[in-house]
Amino acid sequence: MNQMTAILVGAGARGRFVYGAYAKKYPEEVKIVAVAEPDKERRELAAEEYGLSSDQLYDSWEQVLSISRKADVAVISTQDRMHYAPTMKALELGYDVLLEKPMSPLPGEVIAMAEASRRYNRLLTVSHVLRYTPFWSKIKELILSGSIGRIVSIQLSENVGYFHMAHSFVRGNWNKSEETSPMILQKSCHDMDILSWLMDDRCIKVSSYGSLLHFRKENAPTSSTPRCTDGCAVERECPYSAIRIYEEDEKNEWNRFITNNVTPDGVREALQSGPFGRCVYHCDNNVVDHQVVNMEFQNGPTASFTMSGFSHDMSRTVQIMGTLGEIKGYMEKNEIVFYPFGKKMIEIPVAVEAGGHGGGDEGVMREFLKQARKENGIDNQGLTSAEASVQSHMMAFAAEESRLNGGNSVAIEEMNRRYTHSSCS
Repeated sequence: MNQMTAILVGAGARGRFVYGAYAKKYPEEVKIVAVAEPDKERRELAAEEYGLSSDQLYDSWEQVLSISRKADVAVISTQDRMHYAPTMKALELGYDVLLEKPMSPLPGEVIAMAEASRRYNRLLTVSHVLRYTPFWSKIKELILSGSIGRIVSIQLSENVGYFHMAHSFVRGNWNKSEETSPMILQKSCHDMDILSWLMDDRCIKVSSYGSLLHFRKENAPTSSTPRCTDGCAVERECPYSAIRIYEEDEKNEWNRFITNNVTPDGVREALQSGPFGRCVYHCDNNVVDHQVVNMEFQNGPTASFTMSGFSHDMSRTVQIMGTLGEIKGYMEKNEIVFYPFGKKMIEIPVAVEAGGHGGGDEGVMREFLKQARKENGIDNQGLTSAEASVQSHMMAFAAEESRLNGGNSVAIEEMNRRYTHSSCS
């Protein structure tokens, strides 16, 4: 196996804890040779973790992509609105690119990036990690076998988890759509992609409803304070208590996302002065906390999707209804049950893989590197190419447009024409 070299553009949570962690775990596959990250502390951590010298560290993507290609591939894991420019430059320089989802919050940029991938004949793989999991791969295999006949309808639910909702979309980096992306794109473009992949048909119409129902100032308890650390009278009873979620959680699994100093003093300082110590009812968030989407596909089948921030765990459940049978699945439990009509139900075994997103985090990196190496004669754009990702992104854009316009149906083809023209102008 030829070791690939990589530059890492963005050394935040996904950059360090997913793609950087893969390089440390599988050094025979890939070596990070440069990191671009504006945060000095993160750059220093990257230098230590990947054995980099000062001349391999850059303050910005413009610096690392300024002159010539420094590695085989580029992994771009910046914030949502910082994806387009470095991706276009990396493709122009001849890098194969692994891009964190979503591609961009702007439809014209999504289309332009896919066009650039074709123009420069380079890989542009989007991190739709669910396609690489044993769970969703097995469901796709069942569908392709013809066991359930023709798909009639799919129901998919994403249960975000009340604590994840509070962390990422109320207090955290993705709480304002104008600074990052709408919820349906940032969190649920995974789900739009899975629906598109399983259905294997062109989505033609979308309608959607949803709102920010709960995490609003008017819903704050009377005796609450702006911060959980300000002596809030209801903090002990509040399920969204930052003290409980970060300081008192024995696993400490969320602390690494709020501070680089994960000592008790570091966590306390982050809660007292940073965004993650704020009361969930006194934040500056505006993304929805629940949303439903209905979809019609070209050949007749339909799909419905529900996203809710109000669930006890983070999970996805799916029901696929066909003319000859039905599939029900629970991703986080790796449970798939097949109900062939007129016969006994069959429990489908699923391989269990370690790692985030049911093994998908490692899976996307592994397959991207295989594609970049053209391993075993492979020479195509891969399972989650930008080309494949355009439809699911347009489905998400259409859903948000519908939601903002009273649930009116949005035609995907019309949206494609509108933004394809704008991306070329």
